[in-house]
Amino acid sequence: MASSLSFILALLLAIAATDAFTVHLLNKCPYTVWPGTYPVRSGSRLDPGQLAAIEVSPGMVSGWIWGRTGCNFDASGRGSCTTGDCGGMLSCAAGFKPPATLAEYTLGKGGSPDFYDISIADGFNVPMSFGPVGSSCHVVSCAADINAKCPSELKVDGGCVSACIKFGTPQYCCTPPLMPSTCGPTDYSRFFKGHCPDAYSYAYEKNSTFTCTVRSDYQVTFCP
Repeated sequence: MASSLSFILALLLAIAATDAFTVHLLNKCPYTVWPGTYPVRSGSRLDPGQLAAIEVSPGMVSGWIWGRTGCNFDASGRGSCTTGDCGGMLSCAAGFKPPATLAEYTLGKGGSPDFYDISIADGFNVPMSFGPVGSSCHVVSCAADINAKCPSELKVDGGCVSACIKFGTPQYCCTPPLMPSTCGPTDYSRFFKGHCPDAYSYAYEKNSTFTCTVRSDYQVTFCP
């Protein structure tokens, strides 16, 4: 009986491991990027050309991946980053400090589709692409150098913040008295959208989430 239970447990664990998604993280930038991931926690430094990976369980709560720049960490994993900092930790236990180009995902389970996108609704720091590997599903890309073209009033060290982060008004943040159904683009969000048509450029923007029903691993490429 005990051996049968052990066999069943091992089988279930093997199935769960097989069912996990791998998200590959590739740095093609000419500078170092420290990927931030949440709620999957990992800490890594990617020098130019380096590759890392995280394992994601299907059906988990939505996750985020972003690139951090200008980071310095000590041996205990404490430090800070110029952009994308997550509480001064190498392994992120929370979200990021804007600006940061953000990959978002909810990976399906049991035949349900994956949902994924790139958001620059809080700003931009690193060019990025994100999508399934080896399938016909769309790879989302935000490859423009927005930092070089950022309006002066949105420029910050290492990146370009959104108008919502900069000014904090309902017009730019889609907050009351505005409703999601009445919130629309602004000149600032059009600037971001013009350079990265695939990406979310403001809160509640429609038609910037992509789906895939093909079982596949994913890849984030910094500076595609």
